[in-house]
Amino acid sequence: MIQGFLILLAFQLLGESLVVVFGLPLPGPVIGLVLLLFGLLGLGRIPDSLKITSDGLLSNLALLFIPAGVGLVLHFDLLASEWWIILLALLISTILATILTAALFQWLMKRVGGEK
Repeated sequence: MIQGFLILLAFQLLGESLVVVFGLPLPGPVIGLVLLLFGLLGLGRIPDSLKITSDGLLSNLALLFIPAGVGLVLHFDLLASEWWIILLALLISTILATILTAALFQWLMKRVGGEK
């Protein structure tokens, strides 16, 4: 399991390093996960240590949301005063994500010949 954590942390560090060096506007862990994805695609399999570690993290995923919940409680006054803009952002992003997903699905269905 330690080897799996080291793999995950190495890719996170690589992503963070790329963000700092190139001034990228994305979070380092996101870039690290994309690099990990490409690495695993190139490898053609998931190493056992990484599979065990990721299964353990995913089975306890709910615990990782506790800090976010604490942050919401700590900033309740800000949320109470800005609730309408947060709601508007959530609605717009949900609508855009739904439209984009539907358009992508239709494009993929046409591409594989599922739609006549």
